[in-house]
Amino acid sequence: MLGGPADQRPLAIFLMGPTASGKTALALHLADRFALDLISVDSALVYRGMDVGTAKPDAGTLRRHPHRLVNIRDPRDAYSAAEFRSDALREMEKISAAGKIPLLVGGTGLYFRALQSGLSDLPEADPGLRERLDSEARALGWPALHARLAALDPAAARRIRPGDAQRIQRALEVIELTGRPLSQLQGGVREPFAYRVLKLVLMPEDRAALHARIAERLDAMFAQGFVDEVRGLRARADLHAELASMRAVGYRQIWEHLDGEFDITACRERAIHATRQLAKRQITWFRADRDALAVDPLDSGHIARAEQAVADFLARPEHG
Repeated sequence: MLGGPADQRPLAIFLMGPTASGKTALALHLADRFALDLISVDSALVYRGMDVGTAKPDAGTLRRHPHRLVNIRDPRDAYSAAEFRSDALREMEKISAAGKIPLLVGGTGLYFRALQSGLSDLPEADPGLRERLDSEARALGWPALHARLAALDPAAARRIRPGDAQRIQRALEVIELTGRPLSQLQGGVREPFAYRVLKLVLMPEDRAALHARIAERLDAMFAQGFVDEVRGLRARADLHAELASMRAVGYRQIWEHLDGEFDITACRERAIHATRQLAKRQITWFRADRDALAVDPLDSGHIARAEQAVADFLARPEHG
């Protein structure tokens, strides 16, 4: 048969991009136009009570367009890429069974990769060990633990930034639990993904315009009570600055401001800088995905282009 055997896999759409690129607005538009159900792919939106600083869709939007995997964890709890993959696959199966197409939208590149490419057979998290590593980091600093990782697993250390506390912690945890380096355990053959995927990535060509968007959005967050949101979280006895939730961009800087490390003006500047750096890393990550269709969200025709890409994908004959 011409074109090879029919590809009978169910369909899915990935909508990716850096922070402040307009992913949510486009996802809502596409959900209005096509039979799509939304799944959030965002490591901060999973947390309850972190609404302003994560640009979480408001209650009215979530009622009209429910986002699965939003508000599913308390900020004191960790949430891993493996947990996301399991949760997302379960929700995708439900959506497909209901005759709709899952639209996965977000900016957490690691989650998209884990979902599509799978994960290595790594040990479960050990809360006691994580608490000890957190305590060591508070005493020594994460760069010191990164140096320890570099001695134990140079390959993993080269991939992990000295300030990336969550990944440093996980790499050291794996070494202690298994006696083997993370880079060695992450090899191996993985099962092919069970879905046929259209990948759309919002890729702003004008970096200065994206930076302006980032500053405008952060100022809006401050006006909406971002500082008060962090103040309320900080008042909880079970939360501290080293938790993954509280290390999220913006939250970390406001927490440090409330600790008296710098004034609100410096807090704003630091949060803007951190968000720009996050966007830069996200752009680098998503630009490397050669299977994705890049759409410039600063182009006035980007919605029509994305809509046409989805229409073509849904109408495409199922040839392998």
